Amino acid sequence: REVEVDHDGVTGRSLGVVGVPLSRTSISPSGADTTPAAVRAALRRFSTLHASLDVDLETLAVTDHGDLDVADATVTDHLSRVEQGLIPVAAARHELVVVLGGDNAVTRPALRALMPLASSGLLTLDAHHDVRGFHAGATNGTPVRGLVEDGLRGDHVVQVGIGDLTNSRAYRDWCEDRGITLVGVGAARGRVGAVVREHLDRLAETCEHLYVDLDVDVLDASFAPGCPGARPGGLAPWELLEAAVEAGRHPAVRVVDVTEVDASA
Repeated sequence: REVEVDHDGVTGRSLGVVGVPLSRTSISPSGADTTPAAVRAALRRFSTLHASLDVDLETLAVTDHGDLDVADATVTDHLSRVEQGLIPVAAARHELVVVLGGDNAVTRPALRALMPLASSGLLTLDAHHDVRGFHAGATNGTPVRGLVEDGLRGDHVVQVGIGDLTNSRAYRDWCEDRGITLVGVGAARGRVGAVVREHLDRLAETCEHLYVDLDVDVLDASFAPGCPGARPGGLAPWELLEAAVEAGRHPAVRVVDVTEVDASA
């Protein structure tokens, strides 16, 4: 998001943060429920100043809504529990909400709770399409399929960083049949920030609200030992950071989630 910056910091913006420690919805065993607390602990060691961007977040108004009580939620009840838990966050009407996962199953209920599907768009940074069938329930492999079946238009979905050896042809065909825009890892490499900005701008032409899903398994596995779904050949950490910066500065982005990190690994 474009921010008003002076040398004293960032003014006039409201940021909400909420942890969604969900992991029993993971296809592979995961300790992703430990990650929101681990992120908060790690952030204490970082400066609020981003030197390269000349942006200081020291005066940004931040409300930490804590963690939802969903660590024991399952494929059968997590949708209703996460949506119910996010009601106070939605009511706060922050300009931007950051959702700390948890596995990627958080994306579907978070978007449904925090944004109206009919006027929303979704951009994912992900190695996977996340359009598996529901034979095992609503898992971290189904959020995009679930949202489209809930009513999110396929042509309002963009997926950036899709891996070369991470998806079946059936899943790719499912996406293409519904008008989902796919940008493979090869096409994004070296210009991730520009790709994300271009597609956010395009989505904003027809969508009032945008949601960005930063699934950290989009990274090359050598950089992400705590991401069970990461594979060789993914993006580099600085490329994912470029995507995060573009998501944060874009005026139409209302929610950003960070998912699929297992801090216990």
